[in-house]
Amino acid sequence: MANHELILGQSQNVALAQNQHFVPGHNHNIGLSQNHDLELGQSHEHHLGLGQTHEHELGLGHAHEHELGLGPNHDAEGSSGHGYVHDNELAMDRKPDHEGHELALPAQDHELALSESNELGVSENHELDENLELAVVHNQEMAIEPAEDLDDEHALVATPILQARTIVSGSSFELSVGQEFPDVKSCRRALRDTAIALHFEIQTIKSDKTRFTAKCASEGCPWRIHAAKLPGVPTFTIRTINDNHACGGISHLGHQQASVQWVANSVEQRLRENPNCKPKEILEEIHRVHGITLSYKQAWRGKERIMAAMRGSFEEGYRLLPQYCDQVKRTNPGSIASVYGNAADNCFQRLFISFQASIYGFLNACRPLLGLDRTFLKSKYLGTLLLATGFDGDGALFPLAFGVVNEENDDNWMWFLSELHNLLEINTENMPRLTILSDRQKGIGDGVEANFPTAFHGFCMRHLSESFRKEFNNTMLVNLLWEAAHALTVIEFEAKILEIEEISQEAAYWIRRIPPRLWATAYFEGTRFGHLTANIVESLNSWILEASGLPIIQMMECIRRQLMTWFNERRETSMQWTSILVPSAERRVAEALDRARTFQVLRANEAEFEVISHEGTNIVDIRNRCCLCRGWQLYGLPCAHAVAALLSCRQNVHRFTESCFTVATYRKTYSQTIHPIPDKSLWKELTDGDPNANRSAEIIINPPKSLRPPGRPRKKRVRAEDRGRVKRVVHCSRCNQTGHFRTTCAAPI
Repeated sequence: MANHELILGQSQNVALAQNQHFVPGHNHNIGLSQNHDLELGQSHEHHLGLGQTHEHELGLGHAHEHELGLGPNHDAEGSSGHGYVHDNELAMDRKPDHEGHELALPAQDHELALSESNELGVSENHELDENLELAVVHNQEMAIEPAEDLDDEHALVATPILQARTIVSGSSFELSVGQEFPDVKSCRRALRDTAIALHFEIQTIKSDKTRFTAKCASEGCPWRIHAAKLPGVPTFTIRTINDNHACGGISHLGHQQASVQWVANSVEQRLRENPNCKPKEILEEIHRVHGITLSYKQAWRGKERIMAAMRGSFEEGYRLLPQYCDQVKRTNPGSIASVYGNAADNCFQRLFISFQASIYGFLNACRPLLGLDRTFLKSKYLGTLLLATGFDGDGALFPLAFGVVNEENDDNWMWFLSELHNLLEINTENMPRLTILSDRQKGIGDGVEANFPTAFHGFCMRHLSESFRKEFNNTMLVNLLWEAAHALTVIEFEAKILEIEEISQEAAYWIRRIPPRLWATAYFEGTRFGHLTANIVESLNSWILEASGLPIIQMMECIRRQLMTWFNERRETSMQWTSILVPSAERRVAEALDRARTFQVLRANEAEFEVISHEGTNIVDIRNRCCLCRGWQLYGLPCAHAVAALLSCRQNVHRFTESCFTVATYRKTYSQTIHPIPDKSLWKELTDGDPNANRSAEIIINPPKSLRPPGRPRKKRVRAEDRGRVKRVVHCSRCNQTGHFRTTCAAPI
């Protein structure tokens, strides 16, 4: 044993401390190869042992998977029966050992010692710690650093792990004859968990109501287990087991038994604590804990299975929609909640919900301004969420109604706006003349014209500017477009358009094709109170995106909870205000007061004033609440010229603001409460106890059939540079006609 000896003195032990990674490098590399055997040497097939040219196996603990032989025909087993080496090869460079040297790591009480019978075992009363990991090093050598108890050649330092399989405590995965399980599923589950923990795959031979037989999936491996049902009870017991493994376990980082259900069971607790955990994080945790590499789809499906158990499936969400609508109307009287299915097969088509608190606040305290927008759902059955949103006195969004449709099209927009009209019409005798902002696509335009014929319908500048940006991709031009939209007078508007024309005549032509009365403040006839965009989706982006991937009832509940929280928070905040106007209006009036102090005011009569400033002369009529600059009319708050006129006649500026900007009106906006809805497990009980309950809950809505991508079909747009360009005339060389090629010529030969 000249150059192949591993010499351990009587008091010299090889010990592994808790949480230590055994990763030597340089001349004593220990790495995992693909074949999962333990080898010593370079060109010789020496497994770690005291023989010369004989093959020996290393095993600690159970007789299955790996054994350690220290000479011909000598098997070594751990005397305590614990500690495993999983799927791993130890490959060491052949190098003469030095007598009198110890090979050791910092240790606690775990010792590996050579016995008189040439067996290497784990000494009694000492178990390998369950957190020990054996590093997988891919073609890398870890540097050796000196340590106090080692010489320079044998000092070993733990280094970062690239990949690892966790060594699992053997006590939880021991299978023995006579072991019992409640049923066959529990038996299969225990066997699966054992195979995953010990890194071998199994193949089922027989599995029915009375017996279960499986073997190791490796060809020629004798490992086999047979379990059978006890008479008169569902209990299964292990009848026979051959737990000796002749194979080296699996040689890859996947696992055949790592099913979607196993993934779900593995991460269930984490998902209950953090439902927002991503599939990528699940993959990382499974690899870290179990040493298994899975596909993204498996992690995603495992998460979906747990989430369905926690919050209900997507299919159940559609089925319970009629009951949910009944609960909305029961807990929030005066609310509107309606679901519609296809007449032929009851497949979901549309859902409309508006809470009484929102209806009351919009009609009695909000500005007569509505924004229309939509966002695409990311759930299993896709679909589109339609939104109608008002604005409170402080300028914040005030969601009024929500619609969920199977797809966005003209018919569904017509239906949504019809429902919106009915909502407003039945709640007020004199419905205000609304101003509506949207992207003015055909379905919305037709719906507004049919249901709100007197409303002012303008472009949402966000949609308009995005289309302009895509067409010209010039930041300066986009900024000038916004400045033109904000211009209060026609003169200012035309000046901005001329600036655009100087930079790009095509851009100016693009803008002039859109009537300015639909988007420019200087020409718009309705009152937008300074709002040029609906900006709904962007403002709700922080939580609406999260809700859009949930089952439909969970999504609507997420929206309801957010509205309930908003109403309460804004109500409580407004109770602390001591001013007459809401904060944003107070700031605007304060700025106007500062500017007005330098203006000269000439009074014509009790109502008309001439206000002179460095900007020029403006005429103010305080009776009609208008100014020549149009700021008072457009924003609902006195401009600086109006403030100067009001101060000159000692009028209270706050009395000349729109009522929606007062704190009293703001409190009225959120005076109503959006009430909670009980858990779905209580719906049937609550409905049965209510004599006025709607029997529509007996209707079952099926999921929509179409899984087509949401949104309007893309239209082929003609780029500006292509307009007016003469198309090339093609010529057929076979029949001498134009309009087709030779390959498509249909003339007879």
